[in-house]
Amino acid sequence: MSLKTIQPLVLVAVLALSGCSYFQFPGVYKVNVQQGNIITQEMVDQLKPGMTKSQVRYVMGTPLIADTFHQDRWDYFYSLKRGNGDEIRERLIILFDNGVLTGFKGDFIPSSEVSPEEKKPTGRLEEAMDKGLLDEDIPEPANEPE
Repeated sequence: MSLKTIQPLVLVAVLALSGCSYFQFPGVYKVNVQQGNIITQEMVDQLKPGMTKSQVRYVMGTPLIADTFHQDRWDYFYSLKRGNGDEIRERLIILFDNGVLTGFKGDFIPSSEVSPEEKKPTGRLEEAMDKGLLDEDIPEPANEPE
């Protein structure tokens, strides 16, 4: 084979091998990746000052980050990276003083602090669910024989 024949073949082979990450083939399914603790507005609304750590753990679940050096701070993170590249991130930091809940900060506010006309989900995940963006990802319940 001549050099003029080999060069285009090598170029096509290199593009084909490296193209998997660069070129987007139509119809290729990409998996949604969820990480962390799912945080909902209902969970945040149950948090009240004066709750113990065990009560907060019961409502919110085990924190994603419980720092050894800051034992009075729990961090809850949630991220959802959809196959199309969209990403939703939420965080909630819960603060304690001597094992008693003193407050929290992050992407959520208690519903009691919001006027009735403004009462909408504040979490980005809940907003996406309300807009129907995640409906396709939720499997239909299986019909169980009675």
